[in-house]
Amino acid sequence: MKDFLKVYIPIALLIAAGFALAYRFIDPAPPSHLRIAAGAPGGGYDQYAENLKAVLARDGITLDVLPTAGSLQNLTLLGAPRSGVDLALVQGGTGNPDAMPALRSIASLYYEPIWLFVRGAPPDRLSALKGRRIAMGADGSGTREVAAELLAASGVDNDNAVFVALGGKDAAAALKAGRVDAVFLVTSLRDPTVSDLGLSPGVSLVNLAQAQAYARTFRFLSVVSLPKGMINLEKNVPAQDISLLAPAAALVSRSSLHPALVDLLIEATRAISGPGDEFAEPEEFPSAGHLDFPLTSEAKRALANGPNFLRRYLPFWAAVLVQRMWILILPLLTLMIPLVRMAPPTYRWQVRRRILHQYRELRRIEVGARDIRRPEAREMALKALDRLQADTGRLQIPNAFAEDLYHLRQHIDFVKRTL
Repeated sequence: MKDFLKVYIPIALLIAAGFALAYRFIDPAPPSHLRIAAGAPGGGYDQYAENLKAVLARDGITLDVLPTAGSLQNLTLLGAPRSGVDLALVQGGTGNPDAMPALRSIASLYYEPIWLFVRGAPPDRLSALKGRRIAMGADGSGTREVAAELLAASGVDNDNAVFVALGGKDAAAALKAGRVDAVFLVTSLRDPTVSDLGLSPGVSLVNLAQAQAYARTFRFLSVVSLPKGMINLEKNVPAQDISLLAPAAALVSRSSLHPALVDLLIEATRAISGPGDEFAEPEEFPSAGHLDFPLTSEAKRALANGPNFLRRYLPFWAAVLVQRMWILILPLLTLMIPLVRMAPPTYRWQVRRRILHQYRELRRIEVGARDIRRPEAREMALKALDRLQADTGRLQIPNAFAEDLYHLRQHIDFVKRTL
């Protein structure tokens, strides 16, 4: 047993040292708690963030949903590391990758139509809004950003119109009360504010005749069609097909987000956006298009090929564990294979070394006795052989080496007989 321990304990220590060294280079485990900057409570971003929260909870990830004014504030929070925000829902066209090089897109999620509701008869061009009071969205919102771009391209500015910083439900209430003449909203059809305004008497949804021209001018915009009766089938609202401009909502993170979470987030968004909606076909989203910030390499792979091999067959925590341990497995295998191959011959040598020591002593006695002429000298040699035989009998040798031990005892007897 001692021989076994002398060989295998150093090997185990070497493997443990290799494990400790490799562990220093292993990626940290992904966090189980994330924070997302969403939007106004009850709005489209807030609803999507809550859906994302529910899906991530299945894999043990807690997502805190932070209410905000909108896309611009979301980007500001995401760009400030001390804010604690890990993710943000951002409207297409509001991000500046040159000003925020540390941000990365994970995927675009769905089309966000730009709804323009007005009091009275709807114009077919934005330039007709000159002289009107226009609710463009709250400060810090993506709605205000895109509305300002569209109006500026149409010749509408502070000199010939009144811009009001209202958005969402507040803007809808102001329009119905007559405090503003037009309202811009950037949200999904499922936002209750859209149906509220669509069904309000004296309020009309604008059908932009120049939608294609705006989409060619502002490449982050797409033209989507709202079918007749889509807001309310019973009341046939709208009464005709409506052409709407639509940026795409995107999920954005810092470049430092753990790679394993990117895969998980894309799976979660696929569960939410994959079935499609009123403006997107099934599996059109999540997408690698319609993005302001560059995709991470993990997002490119996941969007193109789906979940990696481990995530297809293992739960999230197990897949992450295997991925993290892989950096340990390769060096350990490299270290263990030669050590394990070396251990058996080393063990055999360790055991046989004790027998060979006895053989060296036997050889010394035999060579020393060749020239013995005096009887007392022969007696001394025989006593030395007796002591050697007794020492040999006390050797603790594994059964696998018993044959070598008995050969030694036979050879001691042979030398005794020769003397």
